[in-house]
Amino acid sequence: MKRICIINVVGLTPRLLRHGETLFDLAGRPDESTLTDGSGNFAPWTSPLPAVTCTSQATMLTGLPPRDHGIVANGWYYRETQEIRFWQQARSLIEAPTFYDDFETAKMFWWFNQSSSAKYSCTPKPHYGCDGNKVFDVLDHTGCDLVNKHGPFPFFSFWGPGAGLPSSRWIAEASATVMRQNRPQVTLVYLPHLDYDYQRQSQQDPERVAEVDQCVRLLKAAAEDIDAQVVVVSEYGLVPVDRPVHINRVLREAGFLGIRNGPFGEMMMPGESKAFAVSDHQLAHVYVNDPAVLPDVRQLLESTTGINGVYDADELELDHPRSGELVALADGDAWFTYYYWLADDRAPDFARTVDIHRKPGYDPCELFMTSKLRMAGRLMQKKLGMRYKMDVIPLQANLVRGSHGVHPDSADGPLVIGPHDSQPLPTDMREFADYARGLLE
Repeated sequence: MKRICIINVVGLTPRLLRHGETLFDLAGRPDESTLTDGSGNFAPWTSPLPAVTCTSQATMLTGLPPRDHGIVANGWYYRETQEIRFWQQARSLIEAPTFYDDFETAKMFWWFNQSSSAKYSCTPKPHYGCDGNKVFDVLDHTGCDLVNKHGPFPFFSFWGPGAGLPSSRWIAEASATVMRQNRPQVTLVYLPHLDYDYQRQSQQDPERVAEVDQCVRLLKAAAEDIDAQVVVVSEYGLVPVDRPVHINRVLREAGFLGIRNGPFGEMMMPGESKAFAVSDHQLAHVYVNDPAVLPDVRQLLESTTGINGVYDADELELDHPRSGELVALADGDAWFTYYYWLADDRAPDFARTVDIHRKPGYDPCELFMTSKLRMAGRLMQKKLGMRYKMDVIPLQANLVRGSHGVHPDSADGPLVIGPHDSQPLPTDMREFADYARGLLE
């Protein structure tokens, strides 16, 4: 039986390869002259638009563009309920088969993991109490009792101001356990470590690559123990940014946004808006409820500083019912905020918290905090059983120094590393499902 271990090193690019010894070896130790065209065991490849986690993973696993698999971003507008929802986990949201459906698979923290066809899986899944309390946990269907073997999953290093290495290390160690115990045909492992500081800082510290490389080394050793071929992929490359584009504020000032004022700040009302944007890094879906204003919305956004272009969805292979009527792409050094309030004292109360499911757009400011003292005070309130809100997230979009979502130069974009004796490495993520089947069959 042939086996493969697919390691998703988020944010890894050809330019960063030389900073990770294991990764550099797996890639065939390329020199600088081959970074843009590939050499040996690696190749730069093209992601779909948007170049974000959920869309890229769905394309890799199905071999289809977003118009066919339906994952048009990390989140989108649900027209039936007039809700914007991000980071949903249900496998049923991908409207196509995945290549791993045909193989015994361990799916470790890749997205759309709930109720998937994977025989073994582990994914983050907190418990929610009726009083608003939340207890962090994972949904472990591996049969390996991972929390008892490796300790509680370090949720606070998976996302938020404390996001860092411990979460990727836990995932790597747990995945190695699953591989050795269950010996699956396909193992899918998600390592998000590079995604954090590369959004916080414009300079990409090579030490972060060396750190995630240690996780790859653990996985490579486990793969060798079960005679599995190692494949490394990345979803996108992060680029420096210094211009936040407040696209919903632009739409609001032009009279297109519906807003409700209330005791917890202003709320955007998508169903009562003529047009609004769902921002996801460097791409924004623009939903236009009133067709009569579509030309005006397009003209307004095309004239907005920081917006590189405004497209019909079919021009970007995003023509799916979940997409907006228009799609805006940011300039290479810009990114889209979800902010819709015009004064910070009217921001919704969730804006200053880590709340990935309630915010109507992606918020990288959740990687920062206002102060450690404020955080300590809120934690003390929690321990004392007092009512509190963890309002420690700043509303300073200029803190964000890295982003992704559009296509950068190939040396700074995503890549694939893997065997190529019997078939060439894919140069487009849509080719990956067939490539993986070829390695297995």
